[in-house]
Parts: sequence; structure tokens; C-alpha cells
Amino acid sequence: MLRRCVLFLWLVAALLLGPVVVSFAHAEHAPPPAGVATSYRAFDQHPAEQVAIAADPYNTPDKASIFRFKYLQYGFMPIRIIVTNNGDKPISLIDARINLITAAGDKIPAATPEEVERRIGVKRPDGGYKLPGPLPRIGNKSGTKNKDVDEDFHTFEYAAVAVEAHTTRAGFLFYDVDGLANPLEGAKLNLRMLRNAEGKELFYFEIPLDK
Repeated sequence: MLRRCVLFLWLVAALLLGPVVVSFAHAEHAPPPAGVATSYRAFDQHPAEQVAIAADPYNTPDKASIFRFKYLQYGFMPIRIIVTNNGDKPISLIDARINLITAAGDKIPAATPEEVERRIGVKRPDGGYKLPGPLPRIGNKSGTKNKDVDEDFHTFEYAAVAVEAHTTRAGFLFYDVDGLANPLEGAKLNLRMLRNAEGKELFYFEIPLDK
């Protein structure tokens, strides 16, 4: 516990003393400005803990046009996570678990870039599947990364390990909803293992996504 608290305080100090400046090569691929969590349609608020978290699904081609890659065509839905800390102390997301829970109760964790890239290799944008090509040569390590996916995750993925006092942090997670006709219907986003500055776990957040 002591080691976790020390690491958390070190990360907070780094955020406060050395803010990271991110430059975007293309304006059309810049994240939109984030409002406070309670300004979004789908959110969960814990007044006693002074934390609110919102989820904003990018489930239409128009909204998802900010990305370089067409995730919706390959069965992945980007969801923007907005965390607002209204308290006087930072909160930690080092151990956070953020899962999409479907109407059927299935738990879907956020996808990694590698999982998106594997899908690209087998599924066509029209929903069909590609026939497998020749196997790569043993030891071949080149040509496996998709540049657009790599840059999107670097630019957009939620990466804030701490949310400082009176601050809002936002970013995207990508969920595999392939095969779900209406992935938001009856679905919710479940967030667990968020901690306060003393390392105590906050009560879990549950955000309905079908609003």
C-alpha cells in the first residue's frame, strides 16, 4: 500500500510540475474539447466522493470521423471517458478497470491496438472476412503495425493515471462490439478500482449507455 501511495504521489507531482504538451499534426484528428462530466448525457456522479464520470459513445460515422481509422466498420466502438474531480485531492486510475457491460451481461474490456490490428487482418470493411494469405516467414518482425491505429491510440487513448483536484481529464477507449446489432441498447460502462489520495477504493461507477 505504501509503495502504491508513493508511486501515486510521484505521478501527481510530475503532472503538476511538468505538464505534458501534446501537438497534433492534423487539426481534423484533434480530440474535441472536453466539458465537465455532468454536462454529458450519460454520467454517474458520487457527490460524497466529489467525482463524476461520463461516457460519450462515438457510434456514428460523423462523430467517429475525428479518427484516422474507421473503427466502426471493423466492429470497434470508441467511447470517450470524461473524469471530473471536484474534490481537493487527486484521485488515481492506476488500477482502474473500465469495462463495457452488454445488455446480456457480457463484460467487454477495452481493446488494445494489437487486437484492432488483428481484426484488420481478417475482416473486410463490408463485414465479410478475408481468406487467410500465405503464412509469414519465421522470424519476420516487420510490417505488422497499422500506422493509423498506432497514431490514433497515441493521440486519443485515455492515459491519465491521476486526475488532480478540481480538474477534468478525458480520453477514448475502444470496445469490440462486433456482432452486436445494437451495442448500446441496455448496455452500461462499469468503472472500478479508482482510488483516492489515501489509496482507498472509491465506490464503483455505472454509466448507462442507452440514453
